[in-house]
Amino acid sequence: MKQIIILLTIVFATPMAQAEKVLSLGVVPQQSASSLAKVWVPLAMFLSKKTGENIRFATAPTIPEFEKRVAAGRYDIVYLNPYHYTLFSKSIGLRAIARQKDKRIQGIIVVASNSEISNLAMLEKAEIAFPAPAAFAATVLPQANLTLRNIAFTPRYVSSHDSVYAGVAKGLFVAGGGIVRTLSTLPKALSNKLKIIWRSEGYTPHAFAVSSTISPEAAVKIQNALVSLNEQEEGKKILSKLGFNTGIVKSTDSDWDDVRALNIKIIKQ
Repeated sequence: MKQIIILLTIVFATPMAQAEKVLSLGVVPQQSASSLAKVWVPLAMFLSKKTGENIRFATAPTIPEFEKRVAAGRYDIVYLNPYHYTLFSKSIGLRAIARQKDKRIQGIIVVASNSEISNLAMLEKAEIAFPAPAAFAATVLPQANLTLRNIAFTPRYVSSHDSVYAGVAKGLFVAGGGIVRTLSTLPKALSNKLKIIWRSEGYTPHAFAVSSTISPEAAVKIQNALVSLNEQEEGKKILSKLGFNTGIVKSTDSDWDDVRALNIKIIKQ
């Protein structure tokens, strides 16, 4: 009888005791959740296979909601914009492990391809679409440049880069803020309806970071897996879909000092 009890204890306790921990890969919602899933789920699967960890894609319905979830420690691995990284590395201890190779992020302003607008001065008093107030390259940089030039405008926040591009293409807004990478991943039918009239200077791009709950050993495994993407055909296909054609390199916290130097204060801690 004692042996039966011990056996039953092992059978029912083992699955719970050895339940596999799921690590969430939180991705900033620059695009719709369905669009993101198509390109980020394959990455999560690749990382799971290479690291032995159970890594699953996650996002949020809007960028402000994503900010709240990052602040609450909802994600174990995070892909987030440069400003968000500088903010949350300080407030919750995120640690950068990688970024896109040979890449400087640039903010852009787009208008409809058939628009007569060709420079920023022509946006005086225009309604301009932006993803969210704290979207670094797609909002912060364009708005700062417009303000520097004393160009009056009305910002409209529409939740994602995709919504910005669609709104401008449909004529709902005169112009919109975005970044080169998300514009380049649009379907041609949509991107052909847009043209870039302004680009910002380049800054250190989005960070891949891990939470303070991830062990140094696990962080290194994840970092090495990200860097290895460009070494095999499967990885190259994933990078292409992500728009990371140059690959991924290891990074350290100081790589984002150029963004810290801007002294941006949008989200209050």
